[in-house]
Amino acid sequence: MEDFETRPAYFEGKFIPLKDANLNIRTHALQYATAFFGGMRGYFNASKNNLYVFHLEDHHRRLRQSAKILQFHWKMPFEEFREITLKILREGNWRENCYMRPFVYKSDLSMSPRLHNVEDKFALYAIPLNDYLDTKRGLKAQVSSWVRLSDNQIPARAKATGGYINSALAKSEALENGFDEAIFLNQHGFVCEGSAENLFLVRDGVLVTPGYNASILEGIIRRTVIEIAQSMGIKTVERDISRTELYVADEVFFSGTGAQIAWIESIDRRIIGDGKMGSVTSKIREKFFQIANAEAPEFNHYLTPVY
Repeated sequence: MEDFETRPAYFEGKFIPLKDANLNIRTHALQYATAFFGGMRGYFNASKNNLYVFHLEDHHRRLRQSAKILQFHWKMPFEEFREITLKILREGNWRENCYMRPFVYKSDLSMSPRLHNVEDKFALYAIPLNDYLDTKRGLKAQVSSWVRLSDNQIPARAKATGGYINSALAKSEALENGFDEAIFLNQHGFVCEGSAENLFLVRDGVLVTPGYNASILEGIIRRTVIEIAQSMGIKTVERDISRTELYVADEVFFSGTGAQIAWIESIDRRIIGDGKMGSVTSKIREKFFQIANAEAPEFNHYLTPVY
């Protein structure tokens, strides 16, 4: 198949090969991390010979919210956003699982770390992607020594690029210590999320996750997991979670556009449950992939077919 870098991306108002979508070294966003982004997935169903973009409208809505928080001017209507996304996928003849990154950045070549009175631009590209985290085995996670940035520092709900240095520090610490992923505590010492994923645990059949007040990303897949659980009659509670509650949970898993549904086998070298994927995680994971691959008609409103 054709190299994905020769397929179209949207950059500076036009469609060009991804390999040619490059920024000036003086770009404001590069100097000061004045940008925000999203992450969307496309799932290819070979039996239907179609690619389905998951939660396209929800991703657009979150981008608009990020723009408001960060004082960006970006107000692209959903219809235009949708057409740009679909054109990239159609003209690139994407017929495999892929990841799309919409990206809004301060494009000035000026100096001064500010957000107001600085021009911004929009870009979007696609790359091939199956698993970001290995969803076929249990992950080994570590509670990070790095604390998650608070909403009054760099707001996680805005998905601002600058905040991801916090994630990078935690992720590298975990990998270099022999783990697969990090788990953040927030400024109050409660469980927050992974380096780029939301987190759920199960205790006595109840699904538990940190609330929005815990300095977490308002995850689109997080919300989907809660909706799946509700459709199955699984009780869900949003509340503070202490570190040691992770150790005694029956099940723990990450959720996210990249992570999908990734179960956790151990945390800080403590086996979770019996060390196997739990029944609640398994049911939610199975339903999630059915939905993403257009095999659950009652959830088809989440999907945008490309062809």
